[in-house]
Amino acid sequence: MNISNSQKLYKQALQFMPGGVNSPVRAFKNVGKTPLFINKADGSKIYDADGNEYIDYVCSWGPNILGHAYPKVIEAVKKSCCNGLTFGACHQGEIELAQIIQKNIPSMEMLRLVNSGTEAVMSAVRAARGFTRRDKIVKFEGCYHGHSDGLLVKAGSGLLTNSIPDSAGVPKGYTDNTLLAKYNNIDSVTELFEKYGNDIACIIVEPCAANMGIVPPKEGFLKFLRDITDQYHSLLIFDEVITGFRLGLGGAQDYYGIKPDMTTLGKIVGGGMPLAAYGGKKEIMECVAPSGSVYQAGTLSGNPVAVAAGLTTLKILDENPAIYDQLEQKSKLIESAMLNAGLNVNRAGSLMTVFFNNTKVESYDSAKLSDTQKYAEYFGYLLEKGIYTAPSQFEAMFVSAAHSDKDIEYTCNTIIKFK
Repeated sequence: MNISNSQKLYKQALQFMPGGVNSPVRAFKNVGKTPLFINKADGSKIYDADGNEYIDYVCSWGPNILGHAYPKVIEAVKKSCCNGLTFGACHQGEIELAQIIQKNIPSMEMLRLVNSGTEAVMSAVRAARGFTRRDKIVKFEGCYHGHSDGLLVKAGSGLLTNSIPDSAGVPKGYTDNTLLAKYNNIDSVTELFEKYGNDIACIIVEPCAANMGIVPPKEGFLKFLRDITDQYHSLLIFDEVITGFRLGLGGAQDYYGIKPDMTTLGKIVGGGMPLAAYGGKKEIMECVAPSGSVYQAGTLSGNPVAVAAGLTTLKILDENPAIYDQLEQKSKLIESAMLNAGLNVNRAGSLMTVFFNNTKVESYDSAKLSDTQKYAEYFGYLLEKGIYTAPSQFEAMFVSAAHSDKDIEYTCNTIIKFK
């Protein structure tokens, strides 16, 4: 039996990294395969250590909305590198990036650049607690907000309170102030606010859930969250790490027409480099140091190379809004192929998930009913045909501007033939 280069590299990686990977989903455990090791990427394609070419619908889990190695972005990064990788000091690019973010997401009246989505959410929640002088927060089962201690709560526990940490190493005390509600379930949120409303600093929510697979909000759900937080003088935080600049220039808040108090961004905002942001109303953000008493800092926050990648990407999207119409058309074709194949699919813009499930997926409870073994078969089938999609049932498929008509046609024809 021949051993592939990816298999050889994985065996070597296991000696140095937990599970041989630097992020768990890369291990392919959910689909029973050895992970691919990628040597290069260009446009809509990735190439593994054995020289195999794949049409890529993971897109680095979202950042590569323009495709891999987009020439103008690469050029901007190279130019920035020549001026120094990091200053640990202020530079003009930070202002320009903040301006284009604020232009397209005006609810972010003031913002702070950080390095990851986890850091952005952690910092936004801290600011919300500092501003409101309250400790409790509400999150939803199945919504992932990074790996900070207070947000790693066991989803699906069935308990709206008494939240249990979902990871070893997280003391229960870290999650005692984290209240669990059910996504798309108004009654579960109402119950929490009736009991704890005057102690709740904020609701943190993915406006379109993307970490239990794609689960769009039911009509009226986000409006209800806006209303109940206003009623109790709590804050509404939209975690748009995935949806920001993905569902449109204005993110999910523009897509669904609901304005939050605070927003977190990641993925696309860094253009493929490690960069994220959090922000919101000016009076909230002025609580953050050095203006206020909520402390947050980062040596590499707003570093010039990441800012160059993010700024160039956002400028391209800002100047070419037709990209979103094209993404919608491409995504709709793939969705239609999935439906014609008898598959159960949820889609929001250029995000979608196939659920091997006989029920409409509108919550974490219904997502959990999915046949993960069948999904593994589907993943393996596509991979053998040269199509790389998420190696987990509970992740999203991402369509990029680089996917050509030929890519889309081949993908659709391949999906239709899946049994």
